[in-house]
Amino acid sequence: MKQRSITPKFVEFIPDQVDDGVLYISKKYDIIVHKCCCGCGEEVVTPLTPVDWQIYHNGNSVTLSPSVGNWNFSCRSHYWIRRNQIIWATSLTQEQVHHVQERDRVDKERYIVQLNARGCVKKRSTLHGVWLWLRKWWKQFFKL
Repeated sequence: MKQRSITPKFVEFIPDQVDDGVLYISKKYDIIVHKCCCGCGEEVVTPLTPVDWQIYHNGNSVTLSPSVGNWNFSCRSHYWIRRNQIIWATSLTQEQVHHVQERDRVDKERYIVQLNARGCVKKRSTLHGVWLWLRKWWKQFFKL
């Protein structure tokens, strides 16, 4: 069943069990995890970086930008999270998805070139946070 709203929950670590309707936000590891708002049960991982997603928190609600496009899930859901509300977007064709993914790839490459040119190194790696979460999930899933 499609959700109409989501509840933000600020955490240090993403829990093993991700609940429906909860947006888990780890500012420490620059990552957000939630279950797909269409109800399919897939976990959606959104890294917080200047070229991925950004979160805006006004004290009562959160907005995630840009939209969440689950192109690799069977549901292919597409929605915005605005002030804790789910705003459903139209589906994109495969050609449109490819265009968005290509634009994202170019933006990330440009950003990395700019960082390297300035000699900037981010203290906390988003990739590191994603890796920690995936490793924790993998161990839990395979009971290692």
